[in-house]
Amino acid sequence: MGLGDEVMASGLARAVRKNGNRAAFGDGRRIMWGPWSEEIFRHNPHIARPGDERDGDLQWIDFYKGHRHYNKLDKVLGRWIWNYGFKATPGEIIFDSREIEYADKIGQFFVVIEPNVPWHKSVAPNKDWGLGRYQQVADRLLLAGYDVVQFSHGRDRLRGVRMVETPTFRHALAALNRASVAVLPEGGLHHGAAALGIPAVVIFGGFVPPQVTGYAMHINLNGNADACGSLSKCQHCREALDRITVDEVCSNVRA
Repeated sequence: MGLGDEVMASGLARAVRKNGNRAAFGDGRRIMWGPWSEEIFRHNPHIARPGDERDGDLQWIDFYKGHRHYNKLDKVLGRWIWNYGFKATPGEIIFDSREIEYADKIGQFFVVIEPNVPWHKSVAPNKDWGLGRYQQVADRLLLAGYDVVQFSHGRDRLRGVRMVETPTFRHALAALNRASVAVLPEGGLHHGAAALGIPAVVIFGGFVPPQVTGYAMHINLNGNADACGSLSKCQHCREALDRITVDEVCSNVRA
């Protein structure tokens, strides 16, 4: 996943701090941060940094890039095997004063719609509900008088909505923190919504199981499919996404 992994990691850190410890993500000897760790863990005093390995208040958690708890790779079948014994818990994002000031200028009580999935990954077709469907949702909400927002990210752009410039993922999260509700694909931003306590309608389809990476506070739509985890374009995932209707998504938006 990437960013979503680190948001989930910040959720694991919540359980550690009640004991007065800091979470150390690594192998018990070395704190192992990935490319997005600093961005997500920034300002969080309950997570140890690389270089803190000898501190006495650490509780080690073996959750790091290449070693996640929620899945394992089946190289022969070319798919992820999901660990249904894992359940994501909402993470924690701590904003600084500049990020709060940035978000204050955007307003509040809007609906965020994000049609983009990680296009650079082979799994993107298995998570793509389709720009046309997201546009239909946006059009209905606009007609109903909602302030609909999309963040300036990714190739797919909605028509008629308010576009908000988000230079970084943290900017997107700070803006999302002002929303009433969001409509999102499964991924980093839906993990961010859970961390911020923002209600969301999350398009899962048939790739990832909501039982593993979904949150009870969200409406998680999987098209009544078992999650296959296929790393290549998958007809099963396409059919699961096609079973999720615009009516179903709109009926679950509560702003």
